[in-house]
Parts: sequence; structure tokens; C-alpha cells
Amino acid sequence: MTDKYYITTPIYYVNDKPHIGHAYTSVATDFIARFMRLKGHDVRFQTGTDEHGLKIQKAAESKGKEPLELCDENSRIFRDLTTTLDLSNDDFIRTTEQRHIDGASFLWKRLHERNQIYLGEYTGWYSINDETFYNEKDLVKQSDGSFRTVTGGPVDWITEKSYFFKLSEWSDKLLDLYKKNPDFISPRSKRNEVIKFVESGLNDLSVSRTSFNWGIKTPTDNDHIMYVWLDALTCYANGVSYLNDSKNELSDYWNNVVHIVGKDILRHHAVYWPTFLMAAELDLPKKIFAHGWWTNEGNKISKSLGNVIDPIEIIDKYGLDQFRYFLLREVPFGNDGDFSKIALINRINSDLVNDLGNLCQRSLTMIEKKLDSIIPNITNNGNDEIMLQESTEMILNKSFELIEDFKIHDYIKLVWAHIGKVNKYFNDYKPWELEKENKEMFLNVLAATTEQIKNIAYFINPIMPNKSRELLKIIGIDYVDLTFDEMMRVNVFGNKLSNVSHLFSRVQE
Repeated sequence: MTDKYYITTPIYYVNDKPHIGHAYTSVATDFIARFMRLKGHDVRFQTGTDEHGLKIQKAAESKGKEPLELCDENSRIFRDLTTTLDLSNDDFIRTTEQRHIDGASFLWKRLHERNQIYLGEYTGWYSINDETFYNEKDLVKQSDGSFRTVTGGPVDWITEKSYFFKLSEWSDKLLDLYKKNPDFISPRSKRNEVIKFVESGLNDLSVSRTSFNWGIKTPTDNDHIMYVWLDALTCYANGVSYLNDSKNELSDYWNNVVHIVGKDILRHHAVYWPTFLMAAELDLPKKIFAHGWWTNEGNKISKSLGNVIDPIEIIDKYGLDQFRYFLLREVPFGNDGDFSKIALINRINSDLVNDLGNLCQRSLTMIEKKLDSIIPNITNNGNDEIMLQESTEMILNKSFELIEDFKIHDYIKLVWAHIGKVNKYFNDYKPWELEKENKEMFLNVLAATTEQIKNIAYFINPIMPNKSRELLKIIGIDYVDLTFDEMMRVNVFGNKLSNVSHLFSRVQE
């Protein structure tokens, strides 16, 4: 695997404010980016906003604003969310930026030059909500004879002049791509869905519109604007200056790129995007991972039900790292999940307060009170201390394979199993009794426990970066961007603790 690693969220559509789905994708992608940095990779992490299309134009008109004015306002909300979620993104791209417009135009011209685009007339169903064209077989017929998308959105029957991309000619090459690269699409269930879709037959794709004007003009015909998905998908390559004739040092990141998307837009990323790139004779992303949707207390989330989950409200009430932990721990990444305040509170009180918080509070407070806050040295590496070291090494050995397979949930379970072992070690040795009975063993247990707390602080960094930094500061380590290997060589013995405090507060509700 190359040292460079490029990971992206989708670019979020700015017609509305962020919800839990945006937060989930962003936090999970941030976890992977942080983890890969800890493994020593040169990581680039991009997010951003999608700002073109009929839906934006209509939303702006309804508010009496120009489209760009609305985009500026709403894009700022999503940019602010990156700070609220403590994301470590290196870039935030907007589709209204010139670098993006130039890159999208570059791809169009390459497709046009290679005879992959032709002028025709589109007649069929179009969803403004999804900015997507649908075949009738992919829609749900209503009792009144109308059609809706599987997510319940309306569709309109439209007829207009359009340029078409020769998608139908690429079925075999797509299927060959999936066969030769079984990890190109994950999870496996989603890969199978994509394969079935392609095997059922592909129609040529309408890639331009003339009925509205909020978008990028096609460089070969000023009467047309680019279909919003052909426009938007190029953001990933544009963020590293890949779609141009004079690439720069950022372009090397395109050799190892991973897209994290919601399952509702997998088809666009796993069918349209690689086909555009193959047809333009350009390099493909390495992996596309589609995660599931969240429900709210068992109910589908929708505006009409009034149960949309505002991540900022949850963070303000329960804490950022608590929110991040819950999203990443509650369901295996890739599955659908249910957001429940009871489940969130249980995770906070059990996993965070009881397991991790109490371990740190009990052991470090003992050092603070009994040893003038100075962390003692390990003087005896017995079987139990060696067992803890082996448990740490097991996490280091297994974790990369887990995250390569996007098994964030399993990584967290592994770390919490280790926290359980450290808790058991501390409880079994009862240092509160050893102080008078065996001072050397007393010091040894506190030293070994603190060493493992240091390791745990690094292990939780991709999950809860704020609490990781806070815990490291308590044990006398100024946070620096170390790899896991470098972390193992950091010595805490002799450090002076600073302001031992509760990492987490119990939620009473």
C-alpha cells in the first residue's frame, strides 16, 4: 500500500441544514483518516458542498435570493459543522469554486473528444429531490397511478434536449472491474446490489439540462449545463488537482483514494463515476464504501414526521466525543442504525463513565493523592503486566486489517475489551490495600495501569480526539501527532499528573 492515502466524504447538498446522516458520514470518515495517520500514512481528507442543480435554484427562488447567495450561506453551515464535529479534514471543496468548474469542464471535454457524448432528447422520469433520472422499473407506483422514488420523493415526466453519455456501452467493462477488484465496492451486500443493477442492463445517461441554468455550462455547447452528478462527482479528483493537463504534487494522492458514501448514492459512485473515468481514460478510485441509514427511535426520519435529528442539539446536550463514540460504536459500519436517546445515555454511562472514566479516575487520583502526582516506574513485569502488553500489541496487529475492511465497530470493541482487561488487572490487585502491605507492588500496579491508560488514550484518538488529548495532558504528555509505533516508545514514568478530573459525567435522565 502506498504511503499516500486519500479519503473523501460525499459533498453535501446545500438546500437544507445538516442532519445526523451528514454527521455520521463525516465522523466515520474522520475516524478512518485519523487512524491512517496513526498508522503512519500521509493522509489527505476532503469534504465539501454540492451547490448546483434545479433543487438549489428552486430553493433560492422560494427565498427571494440568488442561487450563489443561498449557497454561500448554507455552505458556511456545513463548513462550521467540520469544526463542531472536530473533523481533521485537509480540504473543503465547493462546486462553485473555479478549481472545480475547471476540473468538471476538463472531464467533459475528454469525454466529448473520445466520442462518449452525443446530443439527443431526454424523455422520462426525473427526481428534483435526488437530481437523478429514473427508469420506471426503479420507481414505486402509487394507488393514484403516480410514481415516487423508493425514498418517497416525487418524480416529474420531462422532455428536453440533452447530451447523453454512452453508459450502455460500458456494462461489460464495469462487471469486469467488479470481478477483478472484489473490494472495489463494500460492503459485499451493496456490491451485489450494484452488480445486479448493471447486469439488468444500462441505458445511456442524460448528462446535460436546458430547462434551468444554475450549473456549469458545458464547454462544447453554451446552451446546456452539466447534469449535476457529472459535475459533482469530479470534486474528488478536483480536490487533488487530478483533472487537468498540468498536475501537481497533490495529484499523487489520486493513486490511493477511498470514497465514503451513503447507500442512497452508491449507484452514482459505483456505476456512473468509474464509467466516466474509464471512458475518459483516467485512473479510478481504489474503494467505495456505502454505509447505512439512521432511524429515530425505530421510525424513518423525515421532515413531515418532524423527527429529523439535529446533531448540534445532541452535541450541545451530551457532548461531542460522547456523540462521536455513540455513532461509531452503536452499529457496525455499513449497517442501518437506530438513534435512541436511551441507547446514547446507556453508552455514555456504561462504556464511557463506568469503563473508561472510572479506570482513569480511580488510578490517577491514587497517584495524585499518594505519590504527589508523580507516575512511578514499573519494576516488575510479571505475567499479568505482560498480558496487558500483549493485549496492546494484539490491537496494533489486528487494527489495520479491521480498518482496511471498514470494521470501525470491531476496532472499538477490541479497544474496549482491552479497557476491560486493564480494569480487571487494577481491581484484582487492589492497590488501595497494597499500599501498606506491599509498597513495591503498589507502585508497580499504578505504573502498569498508567502505561496502559497512555496506550488507551492513543487508541481512542480516532474515536474521541478531544478526550484523547485531555487524557494525555493529564498524564503529562503534550499531544503531538505521533504514530502508533512512536506512541509505544513514549515514556510516562516520572511524569507529573496535571489536574486529574472526570473525563465524562454521568447522565441522569
